Amino acid sequence: MRRLLLLLSCVLFFAALPAQAQQSQEFGPYEVHYNALNASLLPPQVAQAYDIQRSNNRAVLNISVLRKQSENDAVPVHARIQASAINLTGQRRNIELREVGESDAIYYLGEFRVHNLETYNFTLLVTPD
Repeated sequence: MRRLLLLLSCVLFFAALPAQAQQSQEFGPYEVHYNALNASLLPPQVAQAYDIQRSNNRAVLNISVLRKQSENDAVPVHARIQASAINLTGQRRNIELREVGESDAIYYLGEFRVHNLETYNFTLLVTPD
């Protein structure tokens, strides 16, 4: 429960920052939520709880998949997710994701290196179970 509260506080912190792009998309009955952030922005307690290395040259990709139950209700579901990122010079890297499950939440975290404030475009292949 404590880890979930730490993650939620971190998510709320980053939600307060100006959004640069849409952070979720709907696919039929599913919603895919995603965000990426520099690992140095994570509070130390959150990084430690999720075994994430805090560094200016590392980033974290966070993805969750929800199945809509009604207009105002959705539940998390397990999914197989393939993620890759392409920087502006066309260099591609695959991002290995690990599933994290806590009480009523399921999400996928992936870490990757970034250099000199690179910009990335992400591609996700999501297959809900």
